[in-house]
Amino acid sequence: MSYTSILYAVVLAGVLFLTGALGLTESLAAESQQTINELQDKISNKISKIEETKKEIEVFQNDLNKVGREKTSLQRAIKTLDISAKKLSANIDITQNRISATTFQIEKLALEIADNERGIQLHLKTLAESIRQINEVEENTFIESLLAYDNLSQLWEQVENLQRFQILLRQNLTSLRELKKELESSKSKRESKRRELTNSEYELGNQKKVIEITKSEKNILLIQTKSKELNYKTLLEEKITAQKQFEQELLEFESQLQIVIDPASIPAAGSKVLAPPLDLIKVTQNFGDTEFAKGGAYNGKGHNGVDFRAAPGTSVRSVLKGTVTATGDTDTVAGCYSYGKWILVKHNNGLSSLYAHLSYISVKKGDQVLTGHVIGYSGNTGYSTGPHLHLGVFVTQGVRVVRFGDIKEKTNCANAYVPVAPFEAYLNPLSYL
Repeated sequence: MSYTSILYAVVLAGVLFLTGALGLTESLAAESQQTINELQDKISNKISKIEETKKEIEVFQNDLNKVGREKTSLQRAIKTLDISAKKLSANIDITQNRISATTFQIEKLALEIADNERGIQLHLKTLAESIRQINEVEENTFIESLLAYDNLSQLWEQVENLQRFQILLRQNLTSLRELKKELESSKSKRESKRRELTNSEYELGNQKKVIEITKSEKNILLIQTKSKELNYKTLLEEKITAQKQFEQELLEFESQLQIVIDPASIPAAGSKVLAPPLDLIKVTQNFGDTEFAKGGAYNGKGHNGVDFRAAPGTSVRSVLKGTVTATGDTDTVAGCYSYGKWILVKHNNGLSSLYAHLSYISVKKGDQVLTGHVIGYSGNTGYSTGPHLHLGVFVTQGVRVVRFGDIKEKTNCANAYVPVAPFEAYLNPLSYL
């Protein structure tokens, strides 16, 4: 066979090989596309259900807002717990649908990754075969190639064929690079979805615990009051009396503490370095000398934090990344009505944040948390006439956690652990949100 024939055969074979490989890639992609479409339909279905459930939750939240404006009573407390349980069940439905949708998304990405990997392998084989064929041709010397043609026009024709072949090779190489980019992107998305799935599964477990706590609180309240309004009022008065006693004891201790704060050691007021602790923000009591405080609450000290409306089981988020300094539950000490379940987080900018009256704590001492990380769920523990979140902000150098019995000989809260600080170390959270 003449060199011309060989060269023509090589070019033709290369073109056919490239075309065939590309066609095979498209065929393989088409095979999995149907499955990918089916998965996308399932994902869309789950997303639709999530949106429908969100509308139900809006109705429950509106009902909770209406109940919250009613006069404090046993009936109001029971209605709040009942509606909250329904809202929590709806949140669980959302999380379960989110888990299903994420699972389908991971399966879809796995198919796309497999398609890309097959395409890459085919392109690599095509390149290898093309290079092999070119090497065979290049074994001939330039003089041999030139003498193989009857005239220069035939040579230029074959050169043009080779140029077309090289264009196809470049296109193949470009496709290979694009497939690799798609593969890396799909793998990155899959890892992100896996983390999302793990977080959703963790959240689902917490939500199930919170709904059980909410149902249990209703049963306990009915047992304590024997379903009678008078008994509920008596219970509430006992809590108020015990809380006032604790506040007086705490006031006496903290008034003796002193600290000199360097303004440069903490962020400036108004710097907005903190993120909201709840998805929906509604302040029910401000910091300092509020009307409630002027009415006799807090023994004239003023409110040491900010209260936000939050139905039982609402996700509570860290206002800034940091380390969980401590957690506690003053309700484990009979007759001690204070913060209930609480979390203290130390941040890296000289501030610490306190989250109180929680129904459930989902972190522990030493945990590293990010801004917006769910660290617990709101509730009605401790001294609280209704479910809410108490957010406190301290100068870190001034706050510490103590066993109350170690600073007060006679107290109902001897075995309770609480954060304490001199008055100067208490900051207005709204100055930083």
